[in-house]
Amino acid sequence: MTGLEARDTELKKELNATLQARRELGEEYESALVDSFLEKVDQRIDGAVERRARRQLAEQQMVVARGSRSSQPTDSWGERFGFGIVSLVLAIPLSAIGGGVAHLPGLLVAWAGIVGVNVVQATRTNPGFFGRRRHKPSEDTDWED
Repeated sequence: MTGLEARDTELKKELNATLQARRELGEEYESALVDSFLEKVDQRIDGAVERRARRQLAEQQMVVARGSRSSQPTDSWGERFGFGIVSLVLAIPLSAIGGGVAHLPGLLVAWAGIVGVNVVQATRTNPGFFGRRRHKPSEDTDWED
């Protein structure tokens, strides 16, 4: 049993105990029992969020200590290829809907959205992609005219 399954089992036991107590004590204690159960769920969620935050903080500290931006590259060929394929596959129904409902203007709006999403993805995965400066040849060259 994994840690998640064990916690789920514990939570199910808590819920069953709460329901059993409700049957035994009656409706007058229902809100108190529900509040108690929700407090336990809230504590579990808080604990999980805290563990996750500590883990992420530790990972960030490790990255900083190593002096690199990330242990894994954020931009892979597979991610770019997959995003491009998904964009093209979704472009078909979006084009049909936009063109069918609003004809040419609808088609143009659909494709503007598709292009916009791809531009945002390109700038996210390749910062400076559109603002890249071209290498200017040096004026101090050995070549003379």
